[in-house]
Amino acid sequence: MLPYLDAFVPAFGMLALGAVLKRRLLPDDAVWAGIERLIFWVLLPSLLVAAIGSVRLGEVPIFGMMAAIWTALAIGALASLAISRAFGQSHAAMTSVLMGGIRFNNLIGFAIAGALFGLPGIAFGAVSTGLIVPFVQFVSSAAFASEKGFRPLPVLRGILLNPLILACIVGFAVAGLGGLPSGVKPLMEALGRASVALGLLAVGAALSVEAMADRLPLQLVTAALKLVVVPAMTLVLCVCLGLDGLSTAMAVLFMALPTAATSYVMARAMGGDAPLMAAITSTEHFLAVISLPLWLLVVRMVTGLG
Repeated sequence: MLPYLDAFVPAFGMLALGAVLKRRLLPDDAVWAGIERLIFWVLLPSLLVAAIGSVRLGEVPIFGMMAAIWTALAIGALASLAISRAFGQSHAAMTSVLMGGIRFNNLIGFAIAGALFGLPGIAFGAVSTGLIVPFVQFVSSAAFASEKGFRPLPVLRGILLNPLILACIVGFAVAGLGGLPSGVKPLMEALGRASVALGLLAVGAALSVEAMADRLPLQLVTAALKLVVVPAMTLVLCVCLGLDGLSTAMAVLFMALPTAATSYVMARAMGGDAPLMAAITSTEHFLAVISLPLWLLVVRMVTGLG
């Protein structure tokens, strides 16, 4: 029980602290916008490069993890579209349901993975991130573009210029070359550690209890898809593919994470249903306090991972 408390209390405690700071000490939205840009463009890419770059690619079942994660994401994306249609939602609302169904807050994942499994957990979590990000970025961008006619080249250009995707590409290249050089590695790791704490505070600042009243039944169905159905499919696929315990645990953990807080920013910038996105984001984060520990217990029972 103590390892779980050490993993989850700091992660969700920083979310709560971020909410308090936003309302009491740092109410200016510009402050949090600057922190979010720093995380997105510098700190989180540094974490991905350092973590993926430390992986021995020959020891990671990348293709098995890819098959499990991409299959579960594809089913989750189709289910999100079906949910939106069943509730009679507009195109803008559909994009928010879709992002609520497949996007993920990897900062919570890294905090928990590092606390429970140390550097190997962070490294395998980074590999999971490297597999999830291109898929969800492509699907999300395509969904926004579909209302005006899908144009693949602009969508692909936007994906390839995404700093997280560039960081994943660089990380895998570094891993193939044997890792980061001396001096650079501790620098990237230090920047990466900063991304987790600042990122969780920024996510907490973006959450809103008031937003959760908007279309609550739709929120709960979307949350059930993201927090229960998608990780369940991932676990079944990982077991069927014979993946080892740590690979399975990190794939399931990162697929069980609530949607990214930046989904709201994306919805607001690209013409999505921003109020619904804010509601889904807040609801999923509150429910994840319960669902994430349960998923790790399930994975432990299934795989025997300590």
